[in-house]
Amino acid sequence: MSATGWRFAAASVAGTSHERTGVPCQDSHLVEFIGAEGYADADGNDGILILIASDGAGSATHSDQGSALACKRLMEELRAAISSGLQVADITKELALQWLTEVQAAIQKAADDLALDIREFACTLLAAVVSPTHAAFLQVGDGAMVVRPEGDTWSYVFWPQHGQFINTTYFITEPTASEVLECDVTEGPIEELAVFTDGIESLVLHFATQTVHARFFDDIFQPVRSLDSHGLSETLSGQLGKYLTLPHVCERTDDDKTLILATRCSTSAPALHEAVTLARAGLPLEEA
Repeated sequence: MSATGWRFAAASVAGTSHERTGVPCQDSHLVEFIGAEGYADADGNDGILILIASDGAGSATHSDQGSALACKRLMEELRAAISSGLQVADITKELALQWLTEVQAAIQKAADDLALDIREFACTLLAAVVSPTHAAFLQVGDGAMVVRPEGDTWSYVFWPQHGQFINTTYFITEPTASEVLECDVTEGPIEELAVFTDGIESLVLHFATQTVHARFFDDIFQPVRSLDSHGLSETLSGQLGKYLTLPHVCERTDDDKTLILATRCSTSAPALHEAVTLARAGLPLEEA
């Protein structure tokens, strides 16, 4: 494998439980590559990659709007900070708390405009900010991010934040969000990373051992590695969305699902329909 420019695919799809009741997908995501000064080369092979995902609470009436606004507002904050010269290595929890406060303020305004309690916009938030030399990760709530550093194996960044009771978590709209916010900055190049909401946790994480199903990511990343051009592939993203609605996936989870895949590796790979064929056989969904 050789490191090249970032190529990525991303999808958010409604779960079967929401399809039955006519509720829209309450997950949201945003992906952006910023050719920041001092980072990008002439071909755009470096720079800063930002991945953001948010899962709206199923019990909240406007959580789809909350998750979309959370992604949008955090992206604006990160874009402005990077444009002002912020180095990824210099991101701190104090900065992350400031960004969280801005996101909360935007959601509060949206709630006030509709004369609603902010709890009706409840959502989680996950973000990865990756430069050629460092990566910063922020999280409130469940879902997770997994990474494969250069020359290393798959590992999770933060274990999903589940609440005190079954099927509960923490939301950025809660007063305690600043207390549960996790922030970490790592040094060294990252070759590949994935961000996902809790809808696919059971497919890709082994809870008994708190480990990552490496086989799943090895398989699902193959078509992303084979992309010819840098940036977001709309075609592959559409196919990824179809993958997330396969019976083998939906039989194991009826929740909304978001999956973002980003790689700097290049290798020969099968088309996604071949990965889907493997999914039907059950191969990428659990360890052999």
